[in-house]
Amino acid sequence: MISESPYSLHAIGNIRPLRDAFSSFFFVSIGMLLDLDLLMKNTAYIIALSICVILIKTIACGLATSLIGLPTRLVVLVSLALSQVGEFSFILSKVGLDAGLLSHEVYQLFLDVTVLTMAATTFMIAISHRVAAGISQLSRYDALERIGKQHALKDHLIIVGFGVNGRNVAMAARAKGIPYVVVDLNPDIVKREGGNGEPIYYGDATQEQVLRHLGITDARVLVIAISDPVATRQIVELARRLNEDIYIIARTRYIQEVETLHMLGADEAVPEEYETSIKIFAKVLERYQLSRDTIERFVEDVRAGDYSLFRSLSEEAYCDANLKLMGKVIFTIRVPEGSKAAGRNLDELGIENVLAINRGDETLRSTGGLRLQEGDVLILIDTPEKMGEIERMLMN
Repeated sequence: MISESPYSLHAIGNIRPLRDAFSSFFFVSIGMLLDLDLLMKNTAYIIALSICVILIKTIACGLATSLIGLPTRLVVLVSLALSQVGEFSFILSKVGLDAGLLSHEVYQLFLDVTVLTMAATTFMIAISHRVAAGISQLSRYDALERIGKQHALKDHLIIVGFGVNGRNVAMAARAKGIPYVVVDLNPDIVKREGGNGEPIYYGDATQEQVLRHLGITDARVLVIAISDPVATRQIVELARRLNEDIYIIARTRYIQEVETLHMLGADEAVPEEYETSIKIFAKVLERYQLSRDTIERFVEDVRAGDYSLFRSLSEEAYCDANLKLMGKVIFTIRVPEGSKAAGRNLDELGIENVLAINRGDETLRSTGGLRLQEGDVLILIDTPEKMGEIERMLMN
């Protein structure tokens, strides 16, 4: 009833913090159900049953996902992640025990097998990407639709992923007449965009056969615009091995991935979290009346240094006064009516580090010999202590 009410999201937000606590209680209680005596007496038998259950569920899940048309890599990942006996089985087994359908011995045996399969899930998921990569290499073709090799394309652009980033890259390439092809794992996007004339194909770019069909050996640039970090690393490594001269630009969500991607062969690794930070900080600098050249120089220096300015918390400032920002703040002070500072210039007052002065509708950047007027707003950068001194000076 709550989920169908207008307050469902608010209720979920209040309840969500309890979810982890309840999950902990659940798994601890499940572990307490494990009969260690039964396990020790029938170790080989219970382990064999657990392995059989994992194999049967893996095959069943794999068959179901393959019928949907997912590529081999995703089939393997889904199958291994769902290979354990589910939590709902505890409810069914208890009902079966109460109804007399299961004996107490069989019920305990079932609990031991279930607990072991659930415990094994962590390890199954940990190795799933390696297993998926190995099986994918054995699969020669892996796509809903066979990708015909682009014989007519040379020095073209390959775009992996057709989300917001991939779509924008394709739009720019199309506007400039750059030949390109797109590969994506979402069948709905491939069908829709393909119908609109987009050169897009369904396939898993982590596989060598798919990249070869896209003309990786003749391509000039590869843009990886997907959010899967494991797949991104695999594509970078594979593409560099297939074409030593291709220019690889990879999108990543975190700055920690940048160095790894460079080591694997990426020429450019663009971390989303710092691109967002750069954009926000550039907007902040705009509001503090810094010049466009200064802001652009800041952005260029951060990007040119592989974002090391942010990672090392560099103290170098990017402001018109060419000062250091550590321990300093940007602030504004208005010259009040009747201030003794009115009519005097900044040098006489001993006020330094003035970025600009707002006077009415004007912003005055050359403040050398400028005489202050009542109502002027000074934009300065200095320590909080100095700010207090300047404020007291202008108030007198």
